[in-house]
Amino acid sequence: MSKSFIEQVHYIRIPVKDLELSVQWYQDVLGLQLLNNTEELAILKVNEGPFLLILVPTEDETFAHFTINNEQEFSIAFTSPELSNFHQHLIDNQVKVEDIKEDNGHAFFHFFDPSGNKLQVHW
Repeated sequence: MSKSFIEQVHYIRIPVKDLELSVQWYQDVLGLQLLNNTEELAILKVNEGPFLLILVPTEDETFAHFTINNEQEFSIAFTSPELSNFHQHLIDNQVKVEDIKEDNGHAFFHFFDPSGNKLQVHW
């Protein structure tokens, strides 16, 4: 097949333990825009693009990341042209955050939302 029927990724669903706490955190700490919030889910927009994050409450022990050899690996990565400032912003907001690392001129770090989902940001 030479052309995909798929145009773009529209949204990713993220499991959260406390929907209201997570909505506030994604708005206040990450600066995402809340589009809709019900008891079943919350829809947040990432800047002006078409990409959405959907927070889904669950009591299950589940995450939006996976493991390889029992090490947590992220599934969702963001970009930020102000990587160092964003890193400090997360620290200032008591977010669990790892050190900034570089790999072949590519800088990145990992951080965790209030439900323990491992996320990455890079530039």
